[in-house]
Amino acid sequence: MSDPRDTTVIVGLSGGVDSAVAALLLKEQGYTVEALFMKNWEDDDSDTVCTAEQDLADATQVCGELGIPLHQVNFAARYRQQVFEHCLREFEAGLTPNPDVLCNREIKFRAFLDHALRLGADLVATGHYARTVYGDAGVELHRGVDPGKDQSYFLYMVDREALARTLFPLGGLHKSEVRRIAENAGFDNFEKKDSTGICFIGERDFRDFLGRYIATGPGPIVTVEGDEVGEHQGLGLYTLGQRQGLGIGGRRGRQGPWYVVDKDRPGNRLVVADGHDHPALFSAALDADELHWVAGSPPGGSIHCTAQIRYRQEEQACTVSLDKCGHCRVDFDTPQRAVTPGQSVVFYDRGRCLGGGTITRRHRLRPNPAAAVQDVCG
Repeated sequence: MSDPRDTTVIVGLSGGVDSAVAALLLKEQGYTVEALFMKNWEDDDSDTVCTAEQDLADATQVCGELGIPLHQVNFAARYRQQVFEHCLREFEAGLTPNPDVLCNREIKFRAFLDHALRLGADLVATGHYARTVYGDAGVELHRGVDPGKDQSYFLYMVDREALARTLFPLGGLHKSEVRRIAENAGFDNFEKKDSTGICFIGERDFRDFLGRYIATGPGPIVTVEGDEVGEHQGLGLYTLGQRQGLGIGGRRGRQGPWYVVDKDRPGNRLVVADGHDHPALFSAALDADELHWVAGSPPGGSIHCTAQIRYRQEEQACTVSLDKCGHCRVDFDTPQRAVTPGQSVVFYDRGRCLGGGTITRRHRLRPNPAAAVQDVCG
């Protein structure tokens, strides 16, 4: 690695506490540090505008405390084309996309990296809780040490070349440590709430926002036995395992509340079952495509490893079988709840992220009694 004193690092500064502390730590390590504030979303919602203005104000205050320059760039058009429009197509198809994964690949570790290099950076840095480790074959992506904040799940699609030019100063820290460092540094945002929800929707109502962009034709909500129990507002507005917002709360099943277990796209039916652990929610295996391997190429043959099918899920033992067309089947040692087409399955080997893919199909634990109901991927 190069001498920090001869290295310029541009930090993606969001206005949050994590990227602020990342910049501070790099400066303390001797790097020449600059910051870049990215505007990735534009829309006419006044609440969103106010949030962006506050984020910029927080980023400006941090740079003032650190005595580092703050650049600004607008990636909103690129974000809309490469992330948002793709997600809209997925929602319209009844899938549940993962925009944070796409944003990392297309914006934070491609557009941002390219722009930073043009500004004269040698490396870039972000406030992600992840680590890069150099092994015999080059750079590897590893989990952050804080299990509650590790974000490697969202980074599996980042190109290896980008990882080699990226620093993750928070990878060895816990969130509580980060907030304490920020408070001691005099950052106004040391108690700022972490952002939640889908990145381009934020804290707004998901159904109202998405309804502005996609057709949301209503249809029946049916049980796995085929009994109609309500009406949905559009299949794209729901996800497998969902309990809240179904509008059938007054009708409890024999085993408890209702949960979404399937989507029948040809019949425009949302399928529900009663009880958190209903067998219709569980899958023994899944299929995935759009595979990306951190090492640049897949391991040979079948892979015995662990996997996550959602953020913050505990790793699950599995066997990954690859075909010659860039697809894979993942067989789990233990059946998994709410395997969701459109989401990411990410593979690990003792803390090292191997790569991952997009879930296209789930293999149910047992056949669905409602014969007309199909998997969301057909």
